[in-house]
Amino acid sequence: MTSAPPTFPAYPIRGVRVLHQKQNCAPHFAEITVDFEPAAEGFRFEVAEGLTVEYEPAGDLPRFFDAVAAGIKEQLSLPEHGVVTATKVVLRQARAETFGSHELAFKIAGYLAARKALERTAAPRI
Repeated sequence: MTSAPPTFPAYPIRGVRVLHQKQNCAPHFAEITVDFEPAAEGFRFEVAEGLTVEYEPAGDLPRFFDAVAAGIKEQLSLPEHGVVTATKVVLRQARAETFGSHELAFKIAGYLAARKALERTAAPRI
């Protein structure tokens, strides 16, 4: 008999911070802090109420936030993790810079945040 894969996360994982910075001819910059909360099923992403980010043009921010969500969702859906995604992810903090911040940088930051959260669940809890 095969058991169903575990859901992710089994418990809240808060304060997952990622600074993705790459300096070269095509620089990347994205800094985020996210919380992962257990949910009944599926994947839900939201931006914390009152989150402000000093960045111009401010109209780019929703695309950056969507990219974070896409990166997290993509990472969590990889079969090698062996989990069923049942999470609400809340973007608590974000920082962008005029030079180097773009959708790809934020997608990678989301991808890395999901990996960090998965690593935290793999470690024994004390």
